[in-house]
Amino acid sequence: MGRGRAKAKQTKVARELKYSTHATDFDALQRELSGDSGDATRRGDERYDETPD
Repeated sequence: MGRGRAKAKQTKVARELKYSTHATDFDALQRELSGDSGDATRRGDERYDETPD
Protein backbone atom coordinates (compact mmCIF):
# COMPACT_ATOMS: atom_id res chain seq x y z
CA MET A 1 0.00 0.00 0.00
CA GLY A 2 1.15 3.53 -0.69
CA ARG A 3 3.11 2.50 -3.78
CA GLY A 4 0.66 4.01 -6.28
CA ARG A 5 1.69 7.62 -5.79
CA ALA A 6 5.43 6.83 -5.96
CA LYS A 7 4.96 4.70 -9.08
CA ALA A 8 2.93 7.44 -10.73
CA LYS A 9 5.71 9.94 -10.05
CA GLN A 10 8.36 7.57 -11.45
CA THR A 11 6.24 7.04 -14.55
CA LYS A 12 5.83 10.79 -14.99
CA VAL A 13 9.57 11.44 -14.66
CA ALA A 14 10.43 8.60 -17.05
CA ARG A 15 7.94 9.89 -19.61
CA GLU A 16 9.37 13.43 -19.35
CA LEU A 17 12.90 12.14 -19.89
CA LYS A 18 11.86 9.99 -22.82
CA TYR A 19 9.85 12.56 -24.75
CA SER A 20 11.44 15.88 -23.84
CA THR A 21 14.14 17.43 -26.00
CA HIS A 22 17.33 18.58 -24.36
CA ALA A 23 19.98 20.87 -25.77
CA THR A 24 23.14 18.77 -25.69
CA ASP A 25 26.59 20.30 -26.04
CA PHE A 26 28.20 17.60 -28.16
CA ASP A 27 31.51 19.46 -28.38
CA ALA A 28 31.87 19.51 -24.60
CA LEU A 29 30.86 15.86 -24.44
CA GLN A 30 33.47 14.92 -27.02
CA ARG A 31 36.18 16.86 -25.14
CA GLU A 32 35.24 15.09 -21.91
CA LEU A 33 35.22 11.64 -23.47
CA SER A 34 38.43 12.11 -25.45
CA GLY A 35 40.34 13.19 -22.35
CA ASP A 36 41.62 16.54 -23.62
CA SER A 37 43.45 18.39 -20.88
CA GLY A 38 41.14 21.29 -20.21
CA ASP A 39 40.51 23.34 -17.09
CA ALA A 40 38.42 20.61 -15.46
CA THR A 41 41.20 18.07 -15.87
CA ARG A 42 43.80 20.38 -14.39
CA ARG A 43 41.61 21.11 -11.37
CA GLY A 44 41.12 17.38 -10.84
CA ASP A 45 44.88 16.77 -10.89
CA GLU A 46 45.42 19.21 -8.04
CA ARG A 47 43.43 16.99 -5.69
CA TYR A 48 45.84 14.10 -6.21
CA ASP A 49 49.20 15.77 -5.79
CA GLU A 50 51.76 13.64 -3.97
CA THR A 51 52.59 15.99 -1.11
CA PRO A 52 50.97 14.90 2.18
CA ASP A 53 48.85 17.38 4.08
